[in-house]
Amino acid sequence: MRRDSIWKSIDWMTIVIYLLLVVCGWFSVCGASYEYGDTDLLDFSTRAGKQFVWIICSFGLGFVLLMLDDTFYDLFAYLIYAALMALLVVTIFIAPNTKGSHSWLILGPVSLQPAEFAKFATALALAKFMGAYGFTMKNWRNALTMLFIILLPMLLIVGQKETGSALVYLSFFLVLYREGMSGVVLFAALCAVLYFVVGIRYQAALMGDGVTPIGEFAVLCIVFLFVAGMLWIYAKRWEPVRNVLAGGILLLGVGYAVSSWLFPFNLVWLQWGMVALLVGYLLFLWLSERVGAYLLAVCFTLGSVGFLYSADYIFNDLLASHQKGRIKELLGMVEDLAGLGYNVNQSKIAIGSGGLTGKGFLNGTQTKLKYVPEQDTDFIFCTVGEEQGFVGSATVLLLFLTLILRLIVVAERQTTTFGRIYGYSVLSIFLFHLFINVGMVLGLTPVIGIPLPFFSYGGSSLWGFTILLFVFLRMDAGRWRRLI
Repeated sequence: MRRDSIWKSIDWMTIVIYLLLVVCGWFSVCGASYEYGDTDLLDFSTRAGKQFVWIICSFGLGFVLLMLDDTFYDLFAYLIYAALMALLVVTIFIAPNTKGSHSWLILGPVSLQPAEFAKFATALALAKFMGAYGFTMKNWRNALTMLFIILLPMLLIVGQKETGSALVYLSFFLVLYREGMSGVVLFAALCAVLYFVVGIRYQAALMGDGVTPIGEFAVLCIVFLFVAGMLWIYAKRWEPVRNVLAGGILLLGVGYAVSSWLFPFNLVWLQWGMVALLVGYLLFLWLSERVGAYLLAVCFTLGSVGFLYSADYIFNDLLASHQKGRIKELLGMVEDLAGLGYNVNQSKIAIGSGGLTGKGFLNGTQTKLKYVPEQDTDFIFCTVGEEQGFVGSATVLLLFLTLILRLIVVAERQTTTFGRIYGYSVLSIFLFHLFINVGMVLGLTPVIGIPLPFFSYGGSSLWGFTILLFVFLRMDAGRWRRLI
């Protein structure tokens, strides 16, 4: 097959979207880093000039990746993964302290962050393992191996004190869901978020009896409701649902009346007893009927209670003060616009000041006067909002939406499991970065310090996303080989 057939098979629509995002990102870096008096945006001593060099290099990198044979990525997936994991380990020990983390390798005039490149290596290894003949997620050994592939880079990056970058690897669980992972796992993850928010947000508030913490009480009530729902959906029987709901309401009603009118006591103590009764009742049903749904409900109940109290311990005893402060600021527990909430507050002001059409390129006052910290990296989207307004921000988000939808189309047309899983890994990583980054700029998600793809300043970020995307494009361009 002729070499020019590769260029005929490449998904040019994705490349056009990539180029548009990179160009828009460069102009955003120019706007965020511009200082009054600068006359040359391509001056290599400025951040805009340096980013321009990174962009040109990324184009060359993309070309090289397209020139490699598509079977290269399949054959050397594990070797690439092992090499990047070794580099992550080395980074922990030799990287200098940069803003509290040890995640940047200094190579002469260039600084690189290996965590950005470990994403594509993890995606390759996961795709290679799950694409093997005879693979099934129902095998517990396969499940443990998948978890190891995903969690190893997470732990190593946490060891570099880069928690935000480590959390990105949670996006791979979306890939597992696409490949047949039970929806119960995704539901459990959503429950964990709900338990954490409710439990932490209202941990200090008390009910009308003056002794029962609202956070713990509410979460334990939610657990009972969810267990009843699981019994209805999976066991298909009304009787146990009725018993769980009626018994819970009756006991809590009597307990609240006693606590309010006779002698006050913490209703959570009563709920602990109710949880024990619930687990005993579900185990009795499982032993009697041998229906797996009851055992699943037992695991869910114990897991929910265990998560509630472990999350409370981690939040209050293990998290650093600034991390707790950011979560409290996000949940509305404290208001510190001059301290912990300064970044987000200034970002909102910058975006709001842009109005409908923005102040124009290089005319943003909030960003020019450096009111927004990290405005050309983690908070780059506020520059878009200030200079280009709602119209520009919406256009950028539509470009990202188009990229996400296109990646879904390309992933679904892959002729191998390896290509499809890698494609969905790329999609999930982009989606996670987009939601979290834009969310933290708008004050909707915690500030965890991850870049906006193709926009945030930095060569490691740009190269990492370029590698992710162009490796997938090369796989897609070679799909014709497997159709012959």
